[in-house]
Amino acid sequence: MRIATWNVNSITARLPRLLAWLESSGTDVLCLQEAKLAEAQFPFDELRAAGYEAAVNATGRWNGVAVLSRVGLEDVVKGLPGDPGYDGVQEPRAVAATCGPVRVCSVYVPNGREVEHPHYAYKLQWFEALRAAVAEDARGSRPFAVLGDYNVAPTDDDVFDVAAFEGLTHVTPAERAALTALREAGLSDVVPRPLKYDHPYTYWDYRQLAFPKNRGMRIDLVYGNEPFAKAVTDSYVDREERKGKGASDHAPVVVDLDV
Repeated sequence: MRIATWNVNSITARLPRLLAWLESSGTDVLCLQEAKLAEAQFPFDELRAAGYEAAVNATGRWNGVAVLSRVGLEDVVKGLPGDPGYDGVQEPRAVAATCGPVRVCSVYVPNGREVEHPHYAYKLQWFEALRAAVAEDARGSRPFAVLGDYNVAPTDDDVFDVAAFEGLTHVTPAERAALTALREAGLSDVVPRPLKYDHPYTYWDYRQLAFPKNRGMRIDLVYGNEPFAKAVTDSYVDREERKGKGASDHAPVVVDLDV
């Protein structure tokens, strides 16, 4: 079984690439982030023609997540219990579904913006709501994983130059402590292999030639419980999908399971 996660940075802008990648990659389940459209605008028909059902949590604007599956889609849950919301609004940042023998949760963690910004406190609160929401599945016997754009680099090796991030979000002790709390809840980091270079970066800024210079970050993560982690046979970053005109600034992370 092949599962992947991909921040597509707008399904509308990336739909032809998305459909082509689904066909070429042989992915069974795909967790998407930054849909950037309302659920009513979601391309259900095009995906159905490609053999995929979709569970969507999206309201337009900058967020929106989905789970695409060609192996079944059941027990869909949108959002998180205890979601703290931002400015009084609960944003569409999580959707979970059971796809055949595996349960997945697609997440788009708040960016945090700046350490002193209210969005940073919201990010940490959202992580706590996520930990509480997944605790039961994390300790369960069914393979389960939280996949998505975490907007946190787990270690200093997961950024091209940690000095460039001094005083910025994505690398702070509090954000990394939130990842530790997820691991303590029963999840582990399924680290992919890079297809080029030494580090499995998943995101490269559009600016300053970041991609050709490999000035990247590993912020798209797969956190799986013990049954999920034991079933992993391979994992890699599909760096090729970051290339070319009209690419997302994130690459898909692919995980193969023996389930």
